[in-house]
Amino acid sequence: MYLDVADLRTFYDLPIGRLLRVLIGGQIRTFWPDMNGRSLLGVGYAGPFMRPYLPTAERCIAAMPAQQGAVPWPREADNAAALVEDDRLPFSDAAFDRALVVHALDHCSNPGELLRETWRVLAPGGRMIAVVPNRRGLWSQSELSPFGYGRPYSRSQLKALLRGSQFEVMGDTEALFMPPTRARFVLRSARTWEGIGRRFWPAFSGLLIMEAEKQVFRGIPADGKRNPLRVLRPVFIPDGAPAGMKPVRHMTGNRDLLEKS
Repeated sequence: MYLDVADLRTFYDLPIGRLLRVLIGGQIRTFWPDMNGRSLLGVGYAGPFMRPYLPTAERCIAAMPAQQGAVPWPREADNAAALVEDDRLPFSDAAFDRALVVHALDHCSNPGELLRETWRVLAPGGRMIAVVPNRRGLWSQSELSPFGYGRPYSRSQLKALLRGSQFEVMGDTEALFMPPTRARFVLRSARTWEGIGRRFWPAFSGLLIMEAEKQVFRGIPADGKRNPLRVLRPVFIPDGAPAGMKPVRHMTGNRDLLEKS
């Protein structure tokens, strides 16, 4: 279930929300250092992390789900926010080069449908970044931030979800190693927490950040099972074999003998 957009905007205006913008946004920019000439779609509530790309991107659109609500974005320029249905995005096929999905996969009722719509509006070879709470981390257990109210994921669960929606995982990283708190001394030392946590307990980060590329072909099923339809193989019949006869190889040297079918 989505949180109210007014609560999300209020959170990111607080000191802890502004700190999360920096910590999470820094990891997103390790994947996408710039957006020169590219189009960017934000799904969920991705506006705080799209702002650095506004000066260089061809266009930035913030698609905010109807269950969450929408607010004008960005505040300092013409509105580029749209109220959408997360399983029926109002954009044409292959309309965007990049998609940033934040506060969406953890709150929507059908993550697979949301990803399929994101896949549809991405151009061939387009890339997506998903930001979700880590099932092992403290932030998914705390109500201090929006990341504590949705569905957390493990790394393997998120990879399986992306691959099942025809995305190829290109890379992943973590964010938020500091404990979820408003204590000022912890917030002031947030970068130190991030450096220590990334080195010593990466599996217990607060968030998972994963980049994936749109595949334009159908992959092998994730469970490895083959199509139940039997593949028919051609049978070799030597020239001059009488009708109604089939070749049978007997273990008597290298000769092929014929028998009635």
